Amino acid sequence: MAQGKVYLVGAGPGDPKLITVRGLRALQRCDVVVYDRLAGPQLLQETLPGTERIYVGKRPDRHTMKQEEINRLLLDLALSGKVVCRLKGGDPTVFGRVGEEAELLRQHGVPYEIVPGITSAIAVPAYAGIPVTHRDLASSFSIVTGHESPDKLDRTIQWDKVTNATGTLLFLMGVSKIGYISEQLMKFGRSAQTPVALVRWGTRAEQETLTGTLGDIEQKVREADFQPPAVIVVGDVVRQRETLKWIEAKPLFGWRVLVTRARSQASELADRIDDLGGEPYVFPVIETVKQTNPVEIERIAATLRGAERFDWIVLTSPAGVEFFFSWLAETRVDIRRFAGARFAAVGPKTAEALAARGVFADVVPAQFQAEGLLDSLADMLAPGQRALLPRGDLARGLLPAELAKAGIEAVELDVYENRLVVQEDDRIVEMLQGGEIHAVTFTSSSTVVNLFEALRRLGAERPADLLEGCAIACIGPITARTAEEHGLRVTLTAEQSTIEGLLAAMLAHRSNGNEIS
Repeated sequence: MAQGKVYLVGAGPGDPKLITVRGLRALQRCDVVVYDRLAGPQLLQETLPGTERIYVGKRPDRHTMKQEEINRLLLDLALSGKVVCRLKGGDPTVFGRVGEEAELLRQHGVPYEIVPGITSAIAVPAYAGIPVTHRDLASSFSIVTGHESPDKLDRTIQWDKVTNATGTLLFLMGVSKIGYISEQLMKFGRSAQTPVALVRWGTRAEQETLTGTLGDIEQKVREADFQPPAVIVVGDVVRQRETLKWIEAKPLFGWRVLVTRARSQASELADRIDDLGGEPYVFPVIETVKQTNPVEIERIAATLRGAERFDWIVLTSPAGVEFFFSWLAETRVDIRRFAGARFAAVGPKTAEALAARGVFADVVPAQFQAEGLLDSLADMLAPGQRALLPRGDLARGLLPAELAKAGIEAVELDVYENRLVVQEDDRIVEMLQGGEIHAVTFTSSSTVVNLFEALRRLGAERPADLLEGCAIACIGPITARTAEEHGLRVTLTAEQSTIEGLLAAMLAHRSNGNEIS
């Protein structure tokens, strides 16, 4: 049997983009990922298909797996020949008990690597606009666990030395002990006016910050019902927050946005949401694949071999462009054989996809959907002309029907197929039920239909009820109509059917003071 290996990986503080490159590589090459509550759920999407996932954190219906059991689990998996990624929130060496896990592996001769992560002790304050050091305020910091009982805290922490040892004190897992911590720090010399900040779920959409002083922070925590997990920052650096807080100033801060479009297309929208301060949660429900039906493939080949007979090539999506050129290559039909044809693109992204292949669209309508394209073509079409429409198998019938009314022979080619994707994600239904998804984006009618089907397959009996608390953002009126037909209340619709138009509508919604829907 092949020798297994264990990667003990720090996942970072929560934002999935804050994992290290080496940590991400370990996650992408493992056979099994063993993860806990504080590891960002989106990181699990980086694993290879078929990777086993084992949750060892706390859930409402079960207790946390004991550390000894986790240690043994890692050993058994590695001894069975598995490559294991033990994914821990923050840094595995900062209160992550990595030493216990690594020691058992070492005793049994199992190879392992410790992959550091960005500790929440530094990252979470940074996301709240609090640097843990400052030239004029604090030249050192201490990281202290606050999770233990007061008796144990007194045994493990020398309060008389810790209190004034460094300019900044950082307590992890200490929300429930904030009163005792404050009391001890004041007892051993810290002023009651010393600034304090508690940052909850730092780097995530739920990030929340509460500030006060050692003298009043316990009361403020109680009044606000401020719950863990949170990082506690004690020291003058907390005053920097009022001038340095940055993530909260971004327009989509606080929104976790479900991105449903195909994974190959999702990155642009996800990256823009991230740039604007939101947290994208990519959950593709559709994928585009090259046509697989033998009858259709033969029809595509025969049609392309008659390239010279077309007056128009009408493309309605970047995917249509991609697969059209793919079929040209496969059937060895030279694009120059379409020299007598003019190209029409339904929108700027489709036109950009064409331009990337050295073809510049003759027509790009101002309204980026079939209706707008028909309006733009109206004065250019002549009865008897032939138009080729390379598109997907779920494309609307409006365009060919209207072209036929104008006396145009419209030849539709299903150059690609749209397929339902049901991603392995055991958290998505739970997140929707718990209000952890604040907005859902739909970029086509297919994404609406497929999301409903995906949720049903994941156990949701009434998907519309599950989405009721979310802002529903649609790229255009056709998509919005489909969403409404599925029982959704559409919150916003882009004026222009583009990603930029969708983002503009979301920003306008938030700027009007709307928090969720």
